[in-house]
Amino acid sequence: MWMRRLILPVLLAVLSNGALAEPVKDLVIEKARDTFGAELPEGAQFRVTFQRGGEVDAVLLSAFWMDPSTGQFLANAVTEDGIVERLQGLAILGLSVPVPVRRILPGEVLTKADLKDVDMPYARISAYAVTDAKDLVGKEVRRILSAGRPVISQSVIEPLVITRGDQVSIRYQDGRLALTAPGRAMDDAHRGQEIRIVNLVSNKLVTGVAKDGGVVEIIR
Repeated sequence: MWMRRLILPVLLAVLSNGALAEPVKDLVIEKARDTFGAELPEGAQFRVTFQRGGEVDAVLLSAFWMDPSTGQFLANAVTEDGIVERLQGLAILGLSVPVPVRRILPGEVLTKADLKDVDMPYARISAYAVTDAKDLVGKEVRRILSAGRPVISQSVIEPLVITRGDQVSIRYQDGRLALTAPGRAMDDAHRGQEIRIVNLVSNKLVTGVAKDGGVVEIIR
């Protein structure tokens, strides 16, 4: 009875603001999102199951406790009649992550066809896992990737775009000034990696950044 007396003024205030009862699952998800706050990953979703309660609609949760590491929660749901229903269950945070559809060997370059998105509990996803497929497509595999497992960022690298001995196009731009010259690569280089090249016009050794199409860009 004392609990109802404490809840009633709050309930009346909520109802006076036009609040309507809604499934307690939605209220639990809202509170769970608040629990994670800024740490909630983009695109993550909660899967809520109830061990107690969950069959009613409510206007608010008067109390909510959650263990983010396990998803266990306890809550008090207040119905439109002022009745307090005790809730208990799990709110498991899940995230859709790209995983290989087959075993992929080092040296292969990933394509969209090599990947599919699967929903996984967030607690089981490594902090180093790549969670967006666009960050994998076009990358070269450094370590064997297993089918159905998230890809660790250290397991992929920008693809090799220049091989030692290749003839390259050296480019330099400074404002409106743009210069090009033929060159010879002295090293292998992945996209975005620094590389030494010989300028075939001046016969001088210079350093630039490897780009697609056999281009080396000289950075001031």
